[in-house]
Amino acid sequence: MVSGDATQLHQMLMNLCVNAHDAMPHGGTLSFSAENFLIDENYAQMLLEAQVGPYIILSVADTGVGMAPETLERIFDPFFTTKEVGSGTGLGLSTLMGIVKSHGGFVKVDSQLGSGTQFSVYLPVVEDNNTAQTEALEHVNGLGELILVVDDEAPIREIAKATLEAYNYKVITAQTGIEAIAQYVQHQDDIDAVLMDMMMPEMDGTTAIQTLKALDPQVKIIVATGLVSKEQNPTDIDLKSDALLSKPYTAETLLNTLKGVFNHTP
Repeated sequence: MVSGDATQLHQMLMNLCVNAHDAMPHGGTLSFSAENFLIDENYAQMLLEAQVGPYIILSVADTGVGMAPETLERIFDPFFTTKEVGSGTGLGLSTLMGIVKSHGGFVKVDSQLGSGTQFSVYLPVVEDNNTAQTEALEHVNGLGELILVVDDEAPIREIAKATLEAYNYKVITAQTGIEAIAQYVQHQDDIDAVLMDMMMPEMDGTTAIQTLKALDPQVKIIVATGLVSKEQNPTDIDLKSDALLSKPYTAETLLNTLKGVFNHTP
């Protein structure tokens, strides 16, 4: 359960419905969903608006025209609109954001041109009915495998390292693609998988992966990526890797991804 103003939450959902309707001028599918979601320290470190604890996710999705990255960056700005003059005030989404923030929540948006849009509204639950997450993760312990964690953000590296070590993995870290290659050359015989961030200075993840694959075609790569840039095709990224991990991710998602990768090991 969440605590909130019913009128405001109704307005929030109606604003999303109106936008979804306008994005499907030739028809389509409007979908609603609700789910429970537990944000852990991993997830919270990667998304500033998130706090550790249980949330409800209310999602409104359409199969409409979608949005370009440059439009996505501005959709919550007051008075910004892509509609024709007289067809919209540009206040719908900024109003929505105000409502969500007043309820202690945040919003995530996933959209691609021609492939529709999904707005996911995260609202904190009233009671912290924190189920025993440790019990739920007992089955994802590692077998002492060594993981190279590559990310330019120190908090993300440290929380990933702490999580993996807590579940019986060994970890070495790198903060750039160049450092990752140096670490791999030094520890190639011991490293079992590489967790690679895609957006880094000096050398991006794509170049680092290509270099690692040249050094060792059998290297296991798990790509960690948030918003994919226009220069990076998600399909291409996936082809270079053994698994794709969307940021932010929870400890459970990280551990299950590793389990899946190693289950395919002969």
